Amino acid sequence: MNQTLKKQPVAFVTGASSGFGLLTSVALAGEGYRVLASMRDLNKRGRLKAAAKEAGVTDRIEIIQLDVNDFSSAETVIQNVIEEYGQIDLLVNNAGYAAGGFTEELAVEEWRRQFETNFFGLVAVTKAVLPSMRARRSGKVVNISSISGRIGFPSMGPYVASKFAVEGFSESLRLEMLPYGVHVVLIEPGSYKTEIWSKGLDAVSVNPDSPYVKEMEKILKYVNHVADTAPSPYEVIQQIVHVAKSPYPKLRYPVGKGVKLGIVLKNILPWKWWERMVMKRLWDR
Repeated sequence: MNQTLKKQPVAFVTGASSGFGLLTSVALAGEGYRVLASMRDLNKRGRLKAAAKEAGVTDRIEIIQLDVNDFSSAETVIQNVIEEYGQIDLLVNNAGYAAGGFTEELAVEEWRRQFETNFFGLVAVTKAVLPSMRARRSGKVVNISSISGRIGFPSMGPYVASKFAVEGFSESLRLEMLPYGVHVVLIEPGSYKTEIWSKGLDAVSVNPDSPYVKEMEKILKYVNHVADTAPSPYEVIQQIVHVAKSPYPKLRYPVGKGVKLGIVLKNILPWKWWERMVMKRLWDR
């Protein structure tokens, strides 16, 4: 390895084929990081390569294959990166997707798949990185959560539950790792224009015989409106870069219009008031 690479801080990003992962990889490379951009399917690397070329950071991004659901492979990939580059300074756990539907109509296997990717995959990759960070007494683990990790939403039970799990895990891990100089951080975005919306909506079908057909139609209408009017995700990326550069980042960073207010209102209002407000917004449409 040449001396230039040794001086570069190293970032490892999961789910880098699109959305936050792709943009984060390019942004971190622009900040001088050597970025290991991982994705499950290397056939989807074209967009990242094009974005890296446009930003002039192709030489700072290495695209590698990683399925976070393959836990043993995750450990091997991380160890290979550490052996080659000496360390991982920043881990960005972004890989994930949104599964939706009403609980009564969702198979338990769908819940299991959601947790395998959004939670257990995140834990597996993090565990693989921790020994090196602990030994060096330095590093950051940035977990991409969601407003859905703080506020429940009907018909999104699997996704919401997985993000609540990420929140609890991150709280515990932060307290475990702070004595070793390792900072665990949660980024909690609201709604932004990323493919998580289209992928999530494509997987939801309205069964005309469902007892929830009217509710599902209203929710799909609401979510489509949110997706169509959602802003660019760049402020989320700016927040991730800010955390990467901060020597003492906080635990939580809510990002997006109405996100902080929503969290505050849920925490201070009597539950009945909050419930009434949410129900009116969703169903009285």
